[in-house]
Amino acid sequence: MANLLFYDKPVALNKVTHKDSRIAPLQNDFGFARGTNSVILAGVEFTEAAKEYPIVFAQAGDNVVPVALLGLRNEENLFVRKDASWDARYVPAFVRRYPFVLAESGEGDQRVVCIDESYAGFGSEEGESLFDDGGEPTNILKQAMDFLEEYQKQYLRTETFVKRLQKNDLLMSLNARIDLVGGQQFALTGLLAIDEKKLLQLSDEKALEFFKSGELAWVYCHLMSLGCMAGMVDRIAKVQSEEPSVEVRAEA
Repeated sequence: MANLLFYDKPVALNKVTHKDSRIAPLQNDFGFARGTNSVILAGVEFTEAAKEYPIVFAQAGDNVVPVALLGLRNEENLFVRKDASWDARYVPAFVRRYPFVLAESGEGDQRVVCIDESYAGFGSEEGESLFDDGGEPTNILKQAMDFLEEYQKQYLRTETFVKRLQKNDLLMSLNARIDLVGGQQFALTGLLAIDEKKLLQLSDEKALEFFKSGELAWVYCHLMSLGCMAGMVDRIAKVQSEEPSVEVRAEA
């Protein structure tokens, strides 16, 4: 899962280079995410995301991260409508932060604010300025920066949560097999889920760590969200009339 997913031309914002640049919000236009079948999710999002998306864990480079499944096949997003609007009440923060993103500067732990130059609302003719006459960020850029900083903070908190799961050996393989009418099949592999049996076998001390950190709620939101897999199948049947009936089986 690349952190710069669907950012075609990310560039660092600069008060000199971009002194005349403006940005115009594209209302309810999520076409940029149409080919994205999953996005990284912060633990704080689990409560709302679990109502609409299956939340699973996946390998991202050397790390394991929680992700919201948006589609069951490569380059498939079942939540972007034909008119590019989002077909769900909750939109993951990973998507909402676009076209802005924090990227490593190459100097220690410092990060820089970047923008996707390919974003249709980015330019010098319409919209709001990113920098004022003195080279300081305008309100729209300040809001984006605050959002990115909070996102990064929650991302780091989520990393701690995942490490706690790994330390207690609570992640297990989860393979979902999709059976289509007519005998066609495809599978979701390489996914991880929390092993509830091992969770219930934790010592009181370790269970208390999850409870006091607030992460126990995240655990059960994740487990509950797996029931959304059937809804994903319904979405496939809806957008592909030649597949009127589909069945999902999750195998640990």
